[in-house]
Amino acid sequence: MSRIGNAPISIPSGVTIDISDSNLVTVKGPKGTLTQQVDQDLKLGIEDGIFSVSRPTEQKRHKAMHGLYRSLVNNMVTGVSEGFIKELELVGVGYRVNNTGQLLELTVGYSHPIYFAIPDEVKLETLMEKGKNPAITLTSHDNQLLGHIAAKIRSFRKPEPYKGKGIKYKGEVIRRKAGKTAG
Repeated sequence: MSRIGNAPISIPSGVTIDISDSNLVTVKGPKGTLTQQVDQDLKLGIEDGIFSVSRPTEQKRHKAMHGLYRSLVNNMVTGVSEGFIKELELVGVGYRVNNTGQLLELTVGYSHPIYFAIPDEVKLETLMEKGKNPAITLTSHDNQLLGHIAAKIRSFRKPEPYKGKGIKYKGEVIRRKAGKTAG
């Protein structure tokens, strides 16, 4: 029994869901429009403002797809109604961040700055305050794209376990290791 797949998705006001014959789900809301192709075997339905996904058999593949596509559609509904936010912070001496429109400039200990173009669907804000770590705030209605962009930015300088320097998600706990002098 898939607990995630069986959970109904309530459709908030201002959000519309269209299902085409080829199982293409289009979700429109105040923050934007998202589309997702759903597996042909699954049955999709809307009844009394509630979206549901059902599977034809108890095969392992159908069980996996059931929960997956229900979660994807739920993220689409949440994204077009409320949106998603990812916050990153740069920990390290001399680490700086700046943006010019959708172009992110990172100075994270390399001999050169890193320039990264952010897609238009993602809103970018950078913050440099004295006494605090530089911060990057990413906002979007597309959770998949937002997570991909945040992971790509983090990959430029992953947090290392000895001093904790690097780009990390806000609130992320870095597991620290003792250095060789600790023995």
